[in-house]
Amino acid sequence: MQKIYSKIESIVGNVITVRAEGVANGELAVVSSSGSTSFANVIKLDGDLVSLQIFSGATGTSTGDHVRFLGNPMRVSSSPNLLGRVFDGTGSPRDGKPELKEEMIDIGGPSVNPAKRIIPRNMIRTGIPMIDLFNTLVESQKLPIFSVSGEPYNELLARIALQAEVDLIILGGMGLKFDDYLYFKDTLEEGGAMDRTIMFVHTASDPTVECMLVPDMALAVAEKFALEGKKVLVLLTDMTNFADAMKEMAITMDQVPSNRGYPGDLYTQLASRYEKAVDFEGAGSVTILAVTTMPGDDVTHPIPDNTGYITEGQYYLKGGRIEPFGSLSRLKQQVNSATRDDHRALMDGMIRLYASFKEALEKQSMGFMMSEWDEKLLKYGDLFEEKMMDLSVNIPLEEALDLGWEILGDCFEPNETGLRSDLIRARWPKPLGE
Repeated sequence: MQKIYSKIESIVGNVITVRAEGVANGELAVVSSSGSTSFANVIKLDGDLVSLQIFSGATGTSTGDHVRFLGNPMRVSSSPNLLGRVFDGTGSPRDGKPELKEEMIDIGGPSVNPAKRIIPRNMIRTGIPMIDLFNTLVESQKLPIFSVSGEPYNELLARIALQAEVDLIILGGMGLKFDDYLYFKDTLEEGGAMDRTIMFVHTASDPTVECMLVPDMALAVAEKFALEGKKVLVLLTDMTNFADAMKEMAITMDQVPSNRGYPGDLYTQLASRYEKAVDFEGAGSVTILAVTTMPGDDVTHPIPDNTGYITEGQYYLKGGRIEPFGSLSRLKQQVNSATRDDHRALMDGMIRLYASFKEALEKQSMGFMMSEWDEKLLKYGDLFEEKMMDLSVNIPLEEALDLGWEILGDCFEPNETGLRSDLIRARWPKPLGE
C-alpha cells in the first residue's frame, strides 16, 4: 500500500525533506500540490528523514503538500518501439509522439558480474582512420573522449553514430544546448540512422536531477537490448555536465565537498556507469564512448583524472583532430592481429615517424639547418595530418592501411621506414628498386 505523507519538514532549493519509513534510496515519489503534481527522486536517507529532489523544481511547493512514494525506482520502457524516438531525462517523449509504458525496467541497477564477462575480441568499425587504424574501438570497451570546450566533439559523436558498424545507437545528452540537440537529431535523420537510434536528452534548461538520470536510462535500455543479442553503442555527452549536476546536488544536501567541490563518491558514481560496458557470451554487447570536457584543458581535473582510472584508454580531441599522442585504446591489441597482417606494424611505424616529424618541426621553428631527412619528415607529417588525422576523412580500415603505405612510399625509401622487409615486399606501393 502506498502511504501518503502530508507534512514536508524542509524545502531547500529543489530538495524537500519528509519523515517516512520503509523508503529506499533512488525510489520515486509523487509530490502533489494544489493543481499540479511532480515526480521526485529519493537522494538521501538519514534515519527516518528522507530527502527528495523534485524534477520540476520546488517553486510553488509548500510544507503542506502531499508526498506519495511509489515503491520503485525510476523506470523506463525497453520496448522495440523506442527506436527512432527522443526522450527527456525522465523518459517522457520529446518528439511529440505517444508515451511508452510497455516492458518497463528499473534504471541504475548493478553492473554485470566480472566473472561472467568475456574477453573483448571484436572490432567496431567507424570509418575514421585515427580510430580504426591507430586506436581501434573494441566491442564492450569503455572509452572517454577528452576534449575542451569549442572542439567538435559532438560532431565526432554524430559521425560515429552514422558510421559505426553496430546494431543500435543510444545517445545520452546531458546539459546540451538546444542547438546541439537539434544538430544530433537533424544529422541522424538526414543520414538515415535515426531508425536504429534512441535518444535521451537533457538540455541546459531542464531540471538538474534529470541530467543525472540520463546515463542510467541510456545504459539500462542498452543492457536490455544487448541481452536480446544486439550490438549496442552508447554515446554520452558530456560527463562533465553529469559530474557538475552531482556537485550541485551534493551542495544542496550539505555534503562535505572533496576535490574542487565535487562529492567524495565521484569515482564510484562514474565507475558505476562506465562498468555497464560488457560483452555477453552468446548475446550482444554494450560499448561506451563518453565525452569528458576538461575545464582549462587540465587533465588533472577531478573528472578526467578519476575517469582515467576507470576506462580502457582515451581519445584526445585537440585542434579538431584526434591526437595520436595521448590517445590510447588499451584493448586494440585484442583485435589488431585479426584485421590485416600489416596493421600493427604499420600503426607503430607511422606513429614513430610522426613523432620524428614533430621533432623536425621544432628544429625548423628554431631556425636550425634542415637535413634531407628532415625535409622528408616534414613532407610526411603534412600528408599524415591531411589524409589521416583530418576528421572529414571517411574510409574503411583496409583503404586506410593502403593509404598509409602510399604516404610512406611518397616520402621515404623502403629502408627508411623501419618496417619489416617481408611486409615491405608484400605491401610497398611502388616496385622495389624504382
